[in-house]
Amino acid sequence: MTIRLDDPTERDDLGAFTARVVRLDQAASMQLRSADGLVTAWAHTPFDVLVTRSVSGSMEPAQRAVLASSLLTSLAVDRSEAVDPGPAAGPWAEELPPDGGWAIVDDIPAGELDSLAERGIALAREHAGPMGPPASLLDQTVLTVSPPSGAASTGTAPVRAVKVQMRVLFAMSGMGFLGDSGTTGQEPVVRVSATGSWVRLDARYGAVVRRRLTSLPLLTV
Repeated sequence: MTIRLDDPTERDDLGAFTARVVRLDQAASMQLRSADGLVTAWAHTPFDVLVTRSVSGSMEPAQRAVLASSLLTSLAVDRSEAVDPGPAAGPWAEELPPDGGWAIVDDIPAGELDSLAERGIALAREHAGPMGPPASLLDQTVLTVSPPSGAASTGTAPVRAVKVQMRVLFAMSGMGFLGDSGTTGQEPVVRVSATGSWVRLDARYGAVVRRRLTSLPLLTV
């Protein structure tokens, strides 16, 4: 397997993303996909949400799951345009959202989400048990995002309000997606979009994606 990253900046972005994935979970695997001049990386976090990042490049074969730690080592050691990310990590078990059908809900200042995440982290430290933060805290809705008044739908379904749980903000904070204005000096924003079953928050350095609805098993009589 070979990943080709011609732009050093794009390579560094993928390396930074992968390093954050490893920091959250040293045994994490990543699903890599290549299409339309982009390589997109997906990873499952300990907060039970997905994180993703796309960079300019290509890959052969076009889809493979790899160990995040192996990819990070390859990106750090091999500085050529073509990188071998290491052996396959086995079948990817996580469901991924669709490529299309997304409707933009609204843009939220990243600083606002960062403040909410910091409050949640303080509560988690106060109430954490042997297994980490309680599920009741992680599942708490901390923000409801509604489209601006009079906004038109841009997706295949009407734009509706979406709820954002604390676990989503924990993942954004843990991945370093919040609180950085970069070189523009402007207040960064996070774009919230949704389908009927998924919610996605896009920040400058990556996105967090979580399923909105739990699939129910089919009942037979």
